[in-house]
Amino acid sequence: MSGDFYIDNNSFMHRLDARTKMALAFLTVVAILMFEHPVWLMPITCLSLLQLYIAGAFRNLRRIRFILIMMSLSSMILWNFFSNGVTPLWWKFEVESFLFAVNRTLLIVLVISSGMVLISTTRNEELVLGLIKIGLPYRVGFALSTALRLLPTIGSSIITISQAQRSRGLDLHVKNPLERLRRFLPLLVPVFISTIRNTNTFAMALESKGFGARDKRSYYLKMEMKRADYLVLGFALVFVAVSIVLRLKGIGQIPGLTRF
Repeated sequence: MSGDFYIDNNSFMHRLDARTKMALAFLTVVAILMFEHPVWLMPITCLSLLQLYIAGAFRNLRRIRFILIMMSLSSMILWNFFSNGVTPLWWKFEVESFLFAVNRTLLIVLVISSGMVLISTTRNEELVLGLIKIGLPYRVGFALSTALRLLPTIGSSIITISQAQRSRGLDLHVKNPLERLRRFLPLLVPVFISTIRNTNTFAMALESKGFGARDKRSYYLKMEMKRADYLVLGFALVFVAVSIVLRLKGIGQIPGLTRF
């Protein structure tokens, strides 16, 4: 399985500027945090589903479905113990704590979904250049871009090394999870050595090409905010402003909820 989540498409979300999509992901998180009652998250949930559908990013969510399921189940269980209410529901659970657990679970799923839309519709180069355009130093942006590029390489190295060891008789599919972990740990040594070797070669290539010789540099990729970007940003800002006003008025909260 490839470690790259970018989907090569020409959807409306793909055509938006990287800065717009980063702002949209950030504003989505801000709007989510304004409400405690899960019912008030339904408009945000519908908008997130619409973004996922337009971007075609549901396939990437399916790739991490087991992580989403485990995080959702643990959130539903733990938040029922970490919050209390006044209306009994079942055993030690209250209606208020259950609603808050649903809210926190939706928050996790929506935050991951907004990030998935971003990385599914934005190339690494666009993402890093967008960060540089909003003030991130170029060297930091380049380091981030390099790290993003190395993740698929490290993933493929792990797969190649594990296949090589399996061809030599190493069984990596034992049922005991602790035993499986113990057998995977020695595979990390050649992965780390290979990564360090590639990093050293990469650093020498950068030095030979004069990386950092000038403070200012030009970019092959050009970014320009268009009308659609301003419309999307305007809608998102208005949506967040309304959410903040509702929060200040106490709307969207769960009466009787206590947390610790």
